[in-house]
Amino acid sequence: MAKLLIVDDEIDVREFAANFFRKRKVEVRTAASGEEALSALEKDTSDLVLLDIKMDGIGGIEALKRIKEIYRDIKVIMVTGKKPDEENSFDACKQLGALDYLHKPLELDKLEEMVMKVLKG
Repeated sequence: MAKLLIVDDEIDVREFAANFFRKRKVEVRTAASGEEALSALEKDTSDLVLLDIKMDGIGGIEALKRIKEIYRDIKVIMVTGKKPDEENSFDACKQLGALDYLHKPLELDKLEEMVMKVLKG
């Protein structure tokens, strides 16, 4: 079974996405911060991480950097409420190894298409 880690400091976003993918037979874990995500990956790796950019503590970009340093094969899709061109965050994420970028509010069709494409290889 494919494994997905959803990292977002907004509990509503996290739980909504988690339930959405559990219904699609994806094994889902969640984390509320970059720190929790790194800890979760130490215990059990994932095939894909949906990673929010703006979080307290270790933000998404720093978490992405650390994830890719340790777990090169884990795929990461960044999630943000900002426009891709703001603060050049999209370019920074791409350079650090993010596959793609999703914008909040999440569009379920696009979210499902991106995630399932990655998980199915």
